[in-house]
Amino acid sequence: MVRMSEHYWCHGPSCHTYATQDRVRGTKGSKVLRTRKIKINDNGWPSGFYKYFCSNTCYNNFANKHAEQIIKIEPRHEPLETRIEDPKREKHETHYGHTYYDTTIKKIDNAEQ
Repeated sequence: MVRMSEHYWCHGPSCHTYATQDRVRGTKGSKVLRTRKIKINDNGWPSGFYKYFCSNTCYNNFANKHAEQIIKIEPRHEPLETRIEDPKREKHETHYGHTYYDTTIKKIDNAEQ
């Protein structure tokens, strides 16, 4: 796989404002806080959104800032549904008299429909 770059810059809108040692760059008297670089290894890791954000904080900040534009990509006007069998509730009793219940929910394979 050929990439134009071996890294991506974090897309977090505030990444360059967090005062951490790994973000400090520049020469004495001219220091700056810089957005983090995300290195991509030969196996393509990180993948998915992890290659664009250095942390969950940066991802969440980006998603919160751009939520309206993100939703416009694929708007949802009705709910999604997955067919299931009737849930089965199973009663359990422990050796010291405590009773608890488990509910099993099984999806119906779409091929069976």
